[in-house]
Amino acid sequence: MGEFDGDELTDLPPSAKLVFKVLEYDGPLTQKQIVEESMLSARTVRYALERLQEIGIVDEDIYFADARQSLYRLAEPIAADGGIDDACGAEDACCAE
Repeated sequence: MGEFDGDELTDLPPSAKLVFKVLEYDGPLTQKQIVEESMLSARTVRYALERLQEIGIVDEDIYFADARQSLYRLAEPIAADGGIDDACGAEDACCAE
């Protein structure tokens, strides 16, 4: 996953910061999985995800294993040139030479 500089997280409540870290370490998860990993209440996780989505840090996708649930993942940070800041893509380009 991409790196975020922390300025986006400064004004967020501690629960949103915890949800961010859970997604950072454990990858894409459903809300139920985030509740289990973070040990926060479902309502608190829902609020934290809303806050993270408002500032563009978290993306919501369809969870194909159960369409009633959503899959949450960290959004790819935008590079200064407007493209996606993809460190892995840069490594692959270097290795291709």
